Amino acid sequence: MPGALATTVRRAGDPDMLAPLGRPGITPVGGTSGNLQASHAVRMSLASGTVRSEGLRGPGREAPDQRPYAGQSGESAGMTASKDEIFAGLRKIDTPTITNVVATYPKNPLCLGLYNPWTENWYTDSSIRCIYPEMGPVIGHAVTCVYGLPDPNYSGRLSFMDVIEALDAMPKPTILVIQQKWPPELMAKAGLAGEIMVTSMMSVGCIGMLSNGPSRDVDAVRKLGFQLLLGGVTAGHGEMAVQAVNVPVSVGGMDVAPGELIHMDENGAVKFSADRAAQVLENAEKMLVGEAEHLARLRTAKTAAEVRAAGGAYSARPKA
Repeated sequence: MPGALATTVRRAGDPDMLAPLGRPGITPVGGTSGNLQASHAVRMSLASGTVRSEGLRGPGREAPDQRPYAGQSGESAGMTASKDEIFAGLRKIDTPTITNVVATYPKNPLCLGLYNPWTENWYTDSSIRCIYPEMGPVIGHAVTCVYGLPDPNYSGRLSFMDVIEALDAMPKPTILVIQQKWPPELMAKAGLAGEIMVTSMMSVGCIGMLSNGPSRDVDAVRKLGFQLLLGGVTAGHGEMAVQAVNVPVSVGGMDVAPGELIHMDENGAVKFSADRAAQVLENAEKMLVGEAEHLARLRTAKTAAEVRAAGGAYSARPKA
């Protein structure tokens, strides 16, 4: 949407680096390399050629990955973009524009048509609430888990440390996607993740959380610069347990697999394959330019005929 390209969102705890992979007992999902292999290079129009990491750097963290993505044949390395540059570009674009490119308008040549927009579960519904709309867009690799009541037949098999291990093993930055499974009478009462859990997640490169249930400590987490998209907010919870880590989950009408990219802002969240990141950015930038030109024409229109001549109120009608 117009103006989005000019806005740079910077947050504490938003690392642009890659963590070392291969932590014992954890297999990264969604790729074996810390560097995404994009489908093709994207020509960047960033104000600066260097994207600095402003996030947390724990012991052993590597510097931001400035290696170029695999480009199209004939393109020089100088015309390709690194993962950090691509993610920085995607953080300047609102989530509705990303959905437009991913699947919303399959007849638009800039739309990648990655999903059937109505039959597949690729973006969140209105049950999900953005807690910090002022933060702007975030993007990260999905790490997933399932929470629910303790099961005496499964006691002690998994804990929150297994979630932290999975976050640490995934390429950075990450977004934790939690599917909460509670009895109906408890679903709106489990304030799952508070300040201590979030701080632990941030220490291993996590920048946000998406969950179909509530969380708590929202004022304390606001000060951490960590984005939350939730089913609600509540003050307390009872005993709870991790039921699964890095499995396919469904949250707010969106199906998520570990390693997929999640882009989210105050409008909700959308997913797409990590190897499409460069193409999504390139097409979104082009779409925003076209939309801005269309809006500029519409703002000068005074009659229905002028609106039609400007390209229509929404899309141009076929010419007679």
